[in-house]
Amino acid sequence: MSLRHDNAPTRLPAVVYVIGAGIFLMGTTEFMIAGLLPEVAMDLGVDVARAGLLVTAFAAGMIIGPPVMALATVRLPARATLVGALAVFAAGHIVAAVSDSFAIVTASRVITALATGTFWAVGAVVATAVAGPGASARALAVMSGGLSLAVVAGVPLGTFAGQLTGWRGPFWMLAVLAIVAIGAVARFAPADAGEPGDRLSARDEVSAVRPWRMWVVLGAIMLAQAGFLGAYSYISPLLTDRAGIPAGLVPVVLVGFGIGALVGTAIGGRIGDRYPLATVAAAVSLTATALLVLAAAASHSPIVVILVVLLGACGLGANPVLIAQTLRQAGGGSTLASSLATAAFNLGTAAGSALAGATLTTSLGLVGPAVLGAVLTGSALAPIAVLAATTTRRSPTGPHEDGRAVPVAIG
Repeated sequence: MSLRHDNAPTRLPAVVYVIGAGIFLMGTTEFMIAGLLPEVAMDLGVDVARAGLLVTAFAAGMIIGPPVMALATVRLPARATLVGALAVFAAGHIVAAVSDSFAIVTASRVITALATGTFWAVGAVVATAVAGPGASARALAVMSGGLSLAVVAGVPLGTFAGQLTGWRGPFWMLAVLAIVAIGAVARFAPADAGEPGDRLSARDEVSAVRPWRMWVVLGAIMLAQAGFLGAYSYISPLLTDRAGIPAGLVPVVLVGFGIGALVGTAIGGRIGDRYPLATVAAAVSLTATALLVLAAAASHSPIVVILVVLLGACGLGANPVLIAQTLRQAGGGSTLASSLATAAFNLGTAAGSALAGATLTTSLGLVGPAVLGAVLTGSALAPIAVLAATTTRRSPTGPHEDGRAVPVAIG
């Protein structure tokens, strides 16, 4: 299917918000499980450490699954793929909710992650296509806003519901909401009216991801995510043990982080279509600086709270622009390129968390993740500088020298 818009619409199409709602559900399930691990462990008869494999299983599925599923679904219409991903997402939660086997629940998390990665990758291509070349970053910001809203509202509400009804309750609720989302996607997503030959083949998809500039963008994604989310993974002990913030107030501080993320993605999406590389460079620089100040002022709670909110805004503000840049550098509305961006985000998060954890045993202690995060995030400026120095102005159907949006097609 090919969807082209020559000008940015004043108002984004409804399907962009529907996709954002789907991302909200998927972000909720990804992060909510961490707050429910004690209940899951007790109910399934395993210790908390083993229950933590449910987090690892989802992460592994999000790293490996998106590129594989992009090629596996290459011949399916985009709308059918989105509906199928939501159906698998719902089924995975139902299976987990009715099972008493830890192995089955773990397998369902992997399958749910595959569906999530598929929805992310295809949804990004659909959103940028229907929004048009002048509003692709803004459309992706709505998608990312769904994830930020999950952090602000979905995760706390899901965790609270799990404490009231047991961990299975939120799984049932997410399954029901996913079924509702299926109806919305079927209603608002554009039908694939093109002939089968108009869609990208597996060979076309592989060819689309050959440009080296796309891989440079992926490198920037991994470095930025490794630094920022690696540090964020260990923010709670820093808040309580160094900043002296009561444990009961930590969720409130993290809500502030989520609100910052909502604001940051909205701002990044709006200016990122006009000044993409400058937006990314500014966000990365601010994030690295904020992490360094956080390490230096970790014992001053008011400063730490402000910095956590700022980190939410600048740390996540560049993500829609980075995804848009991946698609533009690849060209052709490649779902495989979109899936590689999704995998890069998760690979960076996993690697960054592991490296940040190792710094806790060094002389830096609890500020180690922030110091390492500043170094890793700051290093993402190198690939951005390479893009800025080497990208040349091309034809109207290719990327411009400043990385502005170009027409894309859904295959």
